[in-house]
Amino acid sequence: MIGAIIARKAAENAFRALSNHDLTGFMSAWRDDGVLIYPGDIWASGTFIGKPAVEEWCRKFFDQYPKIHFDVQQICAENIFAMSGTNVITVHWNIYLTNRTGRVGENSGVSVISLKAGKVIQVKDFVFDLGENFRLNWGVA
Repeated sequence: MIGAIIARKAAENAFRALSNHDLTGFMSAWRDDGVLIYPGDIWASGTFIGKPAVEEWCRKFFDQYPKIHFDVQQICAENIFAMSGTNVITVHWNIYLTNRTGRVGENSGVSVISLKAGKVIQVKDFVFDLGENFRLNWGVA
């Protein structure tokens, strides 16, 4: 259970860092070869390989959304006894945001976070609404 508690705290810190536009804090948990997979068919969608690519994605995310608040609903650990820092964490979240044009939006999703030796090796996001609301929030509709 200690492994699950550590992983849970790390996930909470990561989503708090995103809400606060804290790029340094968020990226401190990533491996140099970490991968972000983001859904949809917009400019922010795709697979971003390596810490510099993930950092650039985050900078654009923060630029697009001056106001971000993640409300973490649930955090689940695949292996509650993992002490080596290698685990898979699933986070169900709601997001409330205002984009740079002032549009207020919200969405929900799940992030599947793979950890290796205590650092993020991959995040794969699943977003509930990829339709018009999603596109308007990203400024592409």
